[in-house]
Amino acid sequence: MTNYTYAPPNDPPQILHADGEILLVDKQAGLLSVPGKGPEKADCLINRLREIYPTVLLVHRLDTDTSGVMVFAMTPNAQRHLGLQFENRQTSKTYQARLWGEVTPDAGRVDLPLCVDWPNRPRQHVNFEKGRSAQTDWEVMARDNGTTRMRLMPITGRSHQLRVHMMELGYPILGDPLYATAEAQAFPRLMLHAETLSFRHPEGGANMTFTAPCPF
Repeated sequence: MTNYTYAPPNDPPQILHADGEILLVDKQAGLLSVPGKGPEKADCLINRLREIYPTVLLVHRLDTDTSGVMVFAMTPNAQRHLGLQFENRQTSKTYQARLWGEVTPDAGRVDLPLCVDWPNRPRQHVNFEKGRSAQTDWEVMARDNGTTRMRLMPITGRSHQLRVHMMELGYPILGDPLYATAEAQAFPRLMLHAETLSFRHPEGGANMTFTAPCPF
């Protein structure tokens, strides 16, 4: 990670839906959700969106290396409404991932508490004394030539939760520069994609689900 250079993709934001309250985007892998430390990390999804939608507000984040569905608010009221849904676990998310190894059985749950690994930030780790509760449901979609395509359903939303939980399961996500073994790192990107996001619309409360096709 010491030789890491931030080089985000140049493609314009992929808009999935926009109305007066919410904005749904398919975030590209390699692009920060919000600005990082230093001017070289000012380029990020929310700053790109502000060039098109000046009032856009942050609701949640995806890791830089993760692609997929993100929701932004267009008004402070929508930001509060959506923020409470995330906080109270009233949203539903599914991810696709490709893992190193052929996973058995066909489905299960990882229930391991997580917290930051301070000497090795930004890494997270399992910690039964200081960690916060974290659960991930998973199911096998396909097995192929020593790898597994999985659908992941996080119940909680801890930092790096899916990446650490899959590593602890014994099957790291392909292309993960922080948690995968050297062999499993040899892929062009982190094979983790936020496929669907479901929530209630801040105005009227209608149930809505948005999908971004998996690019790998």
